[in-house]
Amino acid sequence: MFGSNNKKIKKFFNQDLEPQEIFLDSLSQKQQERAGVSEKKIEVPLSKSILRAFYFCFLLMLVVFFAKTFHFQIIEGKTFFDLSEENRFKIYSVQAQRGIIYDKDKVQLIFNVPAFDLLCEKKQLPQDFAKRQAVISQVARIIEKEPEIVKQQIESSSDSSIKIFENLPHSAIIVLEARAEEFPGFVVVDNTIREYKDGPVFSHIIGYKREVGGAAGLESFYDEALRQKGGEILSERDAEGNIISKKIVSLPESGNSLILHIDSSLQKKIQEALGTGMKKVGSKAGVGVAIDPKTGGVLAMVSLPNYDNNLFSQTMSVEQWQELSQDTTYPMLNRAVSGTYPTGSTIKPLIASAALEEKIIFPKKKIHCTGEIKIENILWPDQEPEFWIYRDWSIHGLTDVRKAIAESCNVFFYTIGGGSKNFKGLGVERIKKYLNLFGWGEKTNIDIPSEKSGLVPCPEWKKEYFAGTGVSTIWGRGNTYYLSIGQEYVLATPLQLAMSSASIANKGILYEPRVVKEIIDANGVEQKIEPKIIRQDFINKENLEVVRQGMRQTVTGKNSPQASAVLLNTLPVNAGAKTGTAQTGKKGYYHNWVTVFAPYENPEIVLVIMIEYVEGDQVVVLPVAKQILEWYFNDK
Repeated sequence: MFGSNNKKIKKFFNQDLEPQEIFLDSLSQKQQERAGVSEKKIEVPLSKSILRAFYFCFLLMLVVFFAKTFHFQIIEGKTFFDLSEENRFKIYSVQAQRGIIYDKDKVQLIFNVPAFDLLCEKKQLPQDFAKRQAVISQVARIIEKEPEIVKQQIESSSDSSIKIFENLPHSAIIVLEARAEEFPGFVVVDNTIREYKDGPVFSHIIGYKREVGGAAGLESFYDEALRQKGGEILSERDAEGNIISKKIVSLPESGNSLILHIDSSLQKKIQEALGTGMKKVGSKAGVGVAIDPKTGGVLAMVSLPNYDNNLFSQTMSVEQWQELSQDTTYPMLNRAVSGTYPTGSTIKPLIASAALEEKIIFPKKKIHCTGEIKIENILWPDQEPEFWIYRDWSIHGLTDVRKAIAESCNVFFYTIGGGSKNFKGLGVERIKKYLNLFGWGEKTNIDIPSEKSGLVPCPEWKKEYFAGTGVSTIWGRGNTYYLSIGQEYVLATPLQLAMSSASIANKGILYEPRVVKEIIDANGVEQKIEPKIIRQDFINKENLEVVRQGMRQTVTGKNSPQASAVLLNTLPVNAGAKTGTAQTGKKGYYHNWVTVFAPYENPEIVLVIMIEYVEGDQVVVLPVAKQILEWYFNDK
């Protein structure tokens, strides 16, 4: 209640309010209403253009927002998803071992040894350009490579992980591991390399396998069998890179192993004896091939000079490669399968077989050798000389086929090959036919790469080969004479001679040569490679026996005072043989040949030795063959 006294009224807000103030405010308010003035807020409305601009900006932002969302989610959605998954999941390789190679006695010829490689993980490199270049330069100096080369390796590769250096030196590994945090993006990983025991001794057989590609020899031919299959582990990581889980994707599988026909001790003996023989006569190249005539298995294959195949499996310097590739003796050429040569008189057992088979001669047929044979110059009758003379190395007198083989009588083989005035010979077409049957002029299909097929010439070949050269393209009787004694155009590999000799030794079976005897998988299961017959019985066994007897007579000298291989008559076992001296393009130098099989009654080995460019009439291959076979049948 209001009192009449000067009393104050309390307000809820703890503020004193005078009674007269209430009446004055009420009165003032009424007065303002009568005057049309009241207490109101002043408001200014926005213009329509500003509203339209604001609406347009909002709409534009909305369109941009949805466009970006569409771009990220639809157009680049898979890319971002893949990047996300890549960051989340990582697949690590688990190494497996490449297959091992053993000789026939299971002596290990190859070892897988630990090694370390340097990888660059491009995504882990510093993003800052200067830091990135500094890291690359530091690493390049440690591994002793030019920084620009390392940069080029990284920039030119589209892979996320790049192998920068394989088979790191021990000193580089220590530095890279000890200071690993200084080199983000670079990591040292485990690896294995091939170590070839007695590398040069077996380099032309085993070859090599390079980590970065490239292979030769058995490593190339049987790459699929030897190749290992690496395993994989899938690792899941969180956003901070911590591993959450691991899962085996696939287990590693080692490669299959090979067991060879090769007798490693025989291989070493041939290399030793051949090298000594070459040194005595100053020759720079030679070949030794040993075959099992019962299976076609290759017991040994030596080609000199050779090379160290460890250079290819490990790190080869530029200087080493230049020295090897520029060597004029061609140490990387496997002369046993890729070298083609005139064979000289080692062809004569094959020609004798053909003549007996075609009934040009019979075993007791004798031809008189006066040391030469003359044929009339009917091709150019108006030109000198009136007669062409084809000489023998000696006068042999009355000669049958056995003596002709033993004494290597040229006149006898001129006659049965090319004929004479009163004698019809085989002729070039039939000679070619039988040389082809013995495997000449075609690849043997040995399980080593880069084999050559050699050459069995014929009139068509001569016409085509010499067309436009100014050399006569006509095939004359003289060409057939030279073909009959293994001179002039005919070419064969040492392996072809070995296989054809083996078919005589085993009485009529031409095998496909094989280096590998068995393949063994990771579980120890053996897969034997059975001997493969190319052809057999293409020469009557009785005729082959006559030829074998002639090759035996070459060694014994019986009824053949000028027999060419009597040095081998002191071997611990009986042997059959045929020697050869082939003309070369270098005057006064010849390729020396010998092919031997032993024991004569039941042959276990066929050995072919050839030494290139022997000066004069030196016979160096016989002492080499004798040394090898004495060791093989006695000291071994």
